[in-house]
Amino acid sequence: MSPKPSKATQISDGRYLVSDLCAYLEGYLPPDQVAECYRAYLFGAEAHEGQKRKSGEPYIYHPLAVARILAEMRMDHKCLIAALLHDVIEDTQIPKEEVAATFGDDVAELVDGVSKLTQIDFKSRAEAQAASLQKMLLAMTRDIRVILIKLADRLHNMRTLDAMSAEACRRISRETLDIFAPIANRLGINWIRVELEDLAFAHYWPWRRQVIQRAVQRTSGARIEMVSMVETALKRALLQEDIQGAVEGRRKHFYGIYRKMRDKSRGFSELLDVFAFRVTVDRVDTCYRVLGLVHNLYKPVPGRFKDYVAIPKANGYQALHTALVGPQGIQIEIQIRTEDMHRVAESGIAAHWMYKNGGQAGSNPAALAADWLQNLLEMQREAGNSVEFLEHVKVDLFPDEVYLFTPKGRILSLKRGATAVDFAYAIHSDVGNSCVAARIDRRMAPLSTTLRNGQTVEIITAPGARPNPGWLNFVVTAKARVNIRGHLKNIKLREARAFGRRLLNAELALFNNDIDRVDAIRLAAYLEEAKLKDVDDLFAEIGLGNRLAALVARRLIDAESEDPAGESGIGESGADKDLHPHRLAIRGTEGMVVSFARCCRPIPGDDITALFSPGRGIVVHRSECRNLGGLEGKKDKLLHIEWSSEPEGEFPTEIRVETGNRRGALAVVAGAIAEQGSNIENVQSREKDGMTTDLEFLILVRSRAHLACIIRRLRRVPLVTRITRVTRS
Repeated sequence: MSPKPSKATQISDGRYLVSDLCAYLEGYLPPDQVAECYRAYLFGAEAHEGQKRKSGEPYIYHPLAVARILAEMRMDHKCLIAALLHDVIEDTQIPKEEVAATFGDDVAELVDGVSKLTQIDFKSRAEAQAASLQKMLLAMTRDIRVILIKLADRLHNMRTLDAMSAEACRRISRETLDIFAPIANRLGINWIRVELEDLAFAHYWPWRRQVIQRAVQRTSGARIEMVSMVETALKRALLQEDIQGAVEGRRKHFYGIYRKMRDKSRGFSELLDVFAFRVTVDRVDTCYRVLGLVHNLYKPVPGRFKDYVAIPKANGYQALHTALVGPQGIQIEIQIRTEDMHRVAESGIAAHWMYKNGGQAGSNPAALAADWLQNLLEMQREAGNSVEFLEHVKVDLFPDEVYLFTPKGRILSLKRGATAVDFAYAIHSDVGNSCVAARIDRRMAPLSTTLRNGQTVEIITAPGARPNPGWLNFVVTAKARVNIRGHLKNIKLREARAFGRRLLNAELALFNNDIDRVDAIRLAAYLEEAKLKDVDDLFAEIGLGNRLAALVARRLIDAESEDPAGESGIGESGADKDLHPHRLAIRGTEGMVVSFARCCRPIPGDDITALFSPGRGIVVHRSECRNLGGLEGKKDKLLHIEWSSEPEGEFPTEIRVETGNRRGALAVVAGAIAEQGSNIENVQSREKDGMTTDLEFLILVRSRAHLACIIRRLRRVPLVTRITRVTRS
């Protein structure tokens, strides 16, 4: 019943014969398509002439084996042709255009999608690997057959991995466990996932696999008798109820046993459900009849029943799972499914090709795969680079799922630990970007609430709302993380451009000029020299601190213009800077490109100086801050600024309040601060000598005058003996 490839058609050294492949293809493809596949084999054999694998065999045996695996999955002839040619673009001199001219554009696109990026120089192996995988995954979004070819390619490579070095074996096995086995699982192709996991397990942790294998062998004698007993009991029960069905007992694969031991921190002897049984019947309602039957036969284990028929997994998998206490008190697992469910469970998205003329067996996993591929496209658009994209994909490939409902009854599956924000992004990116609150089971709840199985979640949005950077601390799904980061990057870029324009105009004002009056030819020449696309990119570079506005201004002004050296504010002493006529005014609303140093926490009214920080913009310090150090060594990074006449918002600052060591002192001091209209962000208490206590408050104030009001009020508190403003080194 399972569509696993048979190895009966392999010759003694493990290689497939082209005659066997063609004979197999004649069983489901018309003769002209079989002839096209044979022509592709000849084309590939000629292209790979003289090339050998690490094992020493001719290279063509590898694509032939890949094609055979896909043939067993009953893939169409174009997919098989692409499998036979999947390495010609990467490993031979044949270009994509020649493949397209000979076998068509569809085949060429499939071959190109599987090929690695070999023409680009990357900084590291990790970056090259990430870029190649990103290319493959994006090609998969255009045609799912790309990943099916790649999975078959990886499966044959894993079967023949012994020819590689020990280091290569470990690296390839780790990549298989991290990327390819989870992709096979995500697409529902169970038999490929299981074989990839066991092969990778054997090469990555050979000793651990041997230990588990020996443990299984030691218990096999007694367990085999138990399996036979349970199978007989199940078959007899089905016969008594006149139910037509197949019963199959099996041992779980070694990596599955190891993963359960690792995840549950249990030894092998503590795993009771190493053996599982599958009952396959004809109809869905019969599944539930069989469930009642087996629960009457053996006692069910509380909390171990899962209905994946009513609520399928994200990859389309459907079955009833139940755990029972079997003979001799041994716990067993039983899976109940229909024949169509079994096909989807083993073949997943491939069932769309294998059984597409026999009903709708493949439509559900195909639709679910399409949703996942759409999410991949969104992640790619928002990710900063290929390495970041790959990390998000890895997160997305390991869902331990929870099932949730929208108010209209739509079911969404999310990674376990998902929050209301993850749910919002799962509905749509725009919903996530504008969410402000959530109702969980009709009750208001924070957006950070972790969701549980079966809850109904309603997301409340507001126009103008935008993602909060703090969400990154609790979201768990890749889609939410990518969208939040992408949105914040766009906000930062917009703020950097606006701020960079202000910085540049402040410097150009020294020449009685501004950016709108700068000579267009000189500006274009500078942009070309700096390799910037347009003036917005220049503003962003300045706003992010990657270029100094003063130096850019000098380059943009005619060299014959008066050089205002000593007037630009760069490198002036603290005494001279008061003569500067064009200081930049800070309002406090510049966003992420202007930050306020935590060491001295400047507030409006303080004398301030700024330092350029590449990638961050400018960091504002109080002018007397000790962390500014020797200003002479930082002339190229200094920027003399001032507060706007009308600063906006509230600014954090720290004060230390020394009080007598009395009960209730903290409450009295906090109450006095609150009276003056200040919020307390944080407070720390430290006893000094048994008689006095230091209370350090992080408070929000509007200005230096507001802080003075707070300090005056605190001095009237009898317990307070001393108040100082905190500056940290």
